[in-house]
Amino acid sequence: MFRFKQFTVQQDKTAMKVGTDGVLLGAWAPVAHNPYNVLDIGAGTGLVALMVAQRSNAEIEAIEIDGNAYEQCVENFEASPWGDRLFCYHASLDDYMEEWEEEFDLIVSNPPFYTEDYTSGKTERDLARFATSLPFEDLAEACGILLSENGVLAVILPYKEETRFRMLCREEGLFPFKITHVKGTPETEIKRSLMAFSRHETNDIATDELVIETARHQHTPEYIQLTRDFYLKM
Repeated sequence: MFRFKQFTVQQDKTAMKVGTDGVLLGAWAPVAHNPYNVLDIGAGTGLVALMVAQRSNAEIEAIEIDGNAYEQCVENFEASPWGDRLFCYHASLDDYMEEWEEEFDLIVSNPPFYTEDYTSGKTERDLARFATSLPFEDLAEACGILLSENGVLAVILPYKEETRFRMLCREEGLFPFKITHVKGTPETEIKRSLMAFSRHETNDIATDELVIETARHQHTPEYIQLTRDFYLKM
């Protein structure tokens, strides 16, 4: 299990454990517009949804295709302080789209992104890791339909995928307004892109950089500030 300040994530049944990407997205995703409802696409353990629940008063729906991860997500939701407004569905994005009835003020996704022709031989881990289980094209198209007029889509992706995903979102009428480039240390290359999109195009995209560590286990003040409400030892 992984203990945070206000909730605990059980992860013994899931292929992908609590990681920095999920924590970054959960802490970074914009909530200043006070979303009424939130959708987490590809919830895994439920980490991102739980972090957004801590940061907002929104009702949150999550979808997870893997059966074991779905069961674990439900357990984590029910054990949290916000169980009355967290709901998980065992469904693929396509299945969910066939049944959806409302638009969302915030959509978050930490999608699988391994696109190489390699599989681990373990179905659950491959579902969680490989983009074939949730193609970026499908994610962008669904968000173009599901996002409310003033809603926000927040994702974390490998930096090398940023340009392609921005193009896919543009085709769906979604435009970036905030981007944070994430580096492990000051000397390393940009590893991740945190991106927030809306339906309103702007030429003034708020862009910044976040460095996680200056040395092993020496976190930067910026990373501490972002995550201190969650990590026990921050």
